[in-house]
Amino acid sequence: MNNDVTLFTKNGCPQCRMTKNYLRTHGIDFVEHNINEEPEYIDYLKNKGFQAVPVLEAEGLEAFSGFRPDALKQLAS
Repeated sequence: MNNDVTLFTKNGCPQCRMTKNYLRTHGIDFVEHNINEEPEYIDYLKNKGFQAVPVLEAEGLEAFSGFRPDALKQLAS
């Protein structure tokens, strides 16, 4: 299953790093937006009700924040 996966991250974020590692390890392609380098995404995330990164958006999956192996597993299947 190849979803369009978008991951919002920031510098020095352990949960962001763990999420990226999970996606890479499982061969899941994703687009990364780092809010330190692309601050325009901060308002986008706030408008969606997120207070913290990582935030992952994927087709067919409800967007979520934090490192969530349970949710990420759905992308790997």
